[in-house]
Amino acid sequence: MSKPRNGIYRSEAGAAAVGSMYSALLRHWPVPNEQRHVATRLGDTHVITCGLAGAPTLILLHGAGFNSVTWMGDAAGWSQHFRVVAVDVIGHPGFSAPIRPAYDSDSYATWLDDVLHALGIERASFIGLSLGGWIAIDYAIRRPQRVERLILLAPAGVATEKMSMLKIVLVILPLTTLGRWGRQRAQRLMLGEYREPSSAAEKAVAEFYALISKNFRQNLSKPTRFSDTQLTRIKPTTLLLVGAKDPWMDAAEIQRRFNALVPRAQVQILPERGHMLVGLTQRILQFLRGDA
Repeated sequence: MSKPRNGIYRSEAGAAAVGSMYSALLRHWPVPNEQRHVATRLGDTHVITCGLAGAPTLILLHGAGFNSVTWMGDAAGWSQHFRVVAVDVIGHPGFSAPIRPAYDSDSYATWLDDVLHALGIERASFIGLSLGGWIAIDYAIRRPQRVERLILLAPAGVATEKMSMLKIVLVILPLTTLGRWGRQRAQRLMLGEYREPSSAAEKAVAEFYALISKNFRQNLSKPTRFSDTQLTRIKPTTLLLVGAKDPWMDAAEIQRRFNALVPRAQVQILPERGHMLVGLTQRILQFLRGDA
């Protein structure tokens, strides 16, 4: 497995450390899978494919500053019903190209066109978390004919962000270097909640997140905010979930805009959740199967 290239990391050693730990974690992907790179106009993109051959396709897009480890707790459930493709977003600490396209362009849509073409996929459902949600919305607006269903988890670009990158750089990232207490405090500030890892797998992911925080250079550019006109162009049936304790997103504003502008959207505010909306496997599966 190739290591991520420097440029988005603070050092070559940091890039190698993140790549090594990512490889180790991916060896524990919960179901049989294929991991490979596909060529795109923006560089090679790493994808993990698992699930039923010939079943409808489900594309997974993680958030900023992380990678497809995000989905390891959900992949087994979804792969019983879908052909699941977890994509390492370019410019983030996975195994895809380190390029960071401008948000005010069609670059991300073009990139996804190339990924889907390389995999022989004409149409798929998309799950996007945070930045991944922004990419999924952007794609649904630009390529409505290619999106079956849309699941958005605390998507960026819908409401005014409540946290500045300056706070992340000056306050949150330094906390991650202060041992267990610092990591807990940073996670509460960053995600709106902290859950003590209870299993070896959860502890490994927490250590991985700390390693990334130490070595990865965050992109200081913010995703563009979607206009009312753009949101009205979302045609697929959509599920949007957002946590009431999300420190990034104004949940009420997200709910108001989608209810007013996206007629085929189901919007739910989760009262006890923050920003990292993982582990909603069955709720999402019900929606994808048309049960809710």
